[in-house]
Amino acid sequence: MSKTVIIAEGGASRTAYSAGVMDALLEQGFVSDMFFGVSAGIAFGVSYCSGQQGRNKTLVTDYMPTPQYSGVKHLLRPDNRSFYNLDYIYGTVPNELLPFDFDAFAQYKGRCVSVITDLETGEAVYPEVPRDDRQFTHLRASCALPLLFPPIEIDGRKYMDGGIADSIPFRQALSEGADKLIVILTRERGYKKSPEPTEQLIIKAFRAYPEFCHKILTRSQRYNEDTAELESLRQQGKAFVFYPKKELLCSRTESDPEKLRRLYDYGFRHGMWAKDQLAKFLAK
Repeated sequence: MSKTVIIAEGGASRTAYSAGVMDALLEQGFVSDMFFGVSAGIAFGVSYCSGQQGRNKTLVTDYMPTPQYSGVKHLLRPDNRSFYNLDYIYGTVPNELLPFDFDAFAQYKGRCVSVITDLETGEAVYPEVPRDDRQFTHLRASCALPLLFPPIEIDGRKYMDGGIADSIPFRQALSEGADKLIVILTRERGYKKSPEPTEQLIIKAFRAYPEFCHKILTRSQRYNEDTAELESLRQQGKAFVFYPKKELLCSRTESDPEKLRRLYDYGFRHGMWAKDQLAKFLAK
């Protein structure tokens, strides 16, 4: 029996585009058999899996642009040590201000997977997101960008952003039985990743973890190999890939509400425009 998977790349604020695409898929009544999310891809992805159409739009437009959501002041707080206000984003917002439907999430019949990077081994780990974790620990770990987040501890091990080890986990999804790949990227078609400007700072900060540092140093090369293989799969009709327009993309830490809304709206329109093409792909 065919199994569809949605794979959502990370990209922090750029993932407003992905949120729009996901809401368009919910508008069409399409729910995938599996969901793999990396970093902000899984942070938005849980609302897709819970079927809460429009929740991510509110998150993008009403919460992400606010000083309470992110900023250097939060990075300097000893109890937070992140550019993002962690307990507010993963605790207060989903539990009080913009309620997340845990009951609906529990009823999602597929696998909802967060991709995280083991700090000790440098390897990607692919756990299912617990359906009842009201502090979203796995989402925090998947989003934990070096220098902008502290390592996140789960069951005695420390983890960082999933994109460091596996930015686009289509091979893992295939190995778990998926045969219809729907991939939402946050970079334009043909994008080539370059080494991060902060690469040497990260290496210095994490020098006690050589395997993790190796993943940092090889990340751009591995990413470019992944996108080249994924584009080949798309051309062969084996993957359906959503690419955003370069002109509409924003920075990783963008907080301008108009830019975020425009990117979300574009993602939604793109998802709706692709409806017939996606139907043909799924019918093969």
